[in-house]
Amino acid sequence: MSFIKDFKEFAMRGNIIDMAVGVIVGGAFGKIVSSLVNDIIMPVVSIATGGDGLKNMKYIIVQGKEATAEGVAAVEEVAVNYGMFIQNIVDFLIIAFSIFVALRVIMKFKKKEEEAPAPAPEPTKEEQLLTEIRDILKNQNK
Repeated sequence: MSFIKDFKEFAMRGNIIDMAVGVIVGGAFGKIVSSLVNDIIMPVVSIATGGDGLKNMKYIIVQGKEATAEGVAAVEEVAVNYGMFIQNIVDFLIIAFSIFVALRVIMKFKKKEEEAPAPAPEPTKEEQLLTEIRDILKNQNK
């Protein structure tokens, strides 16, 4: 039973729950950024690169051939897909920039919260009484 109790305490800690929420929100954010790249930015880039898009850019080392009726086996194409590599770099840069901007905004809000001084709490009746006693004792010593 101790194992289950320990696991329950571990799973219900605030930072574990915060981390789980962060992972879920991060996954959704990743989908949004991927859609931005694939559906908005890359079509514009494909027009600039001749309409073929980055994903299809490659350097063919060995040309692929289909099998023939005479029994010659098919040869698969061997190529360096540098366009897909460039696409992944663009994805990474956009995601990294988006996360940077989001964190910067969050840090500005946190900084503003930290700069604002908290109002001093009202002294309790006990503290007021102790302050009066202190003042009386100071006046007696003079």
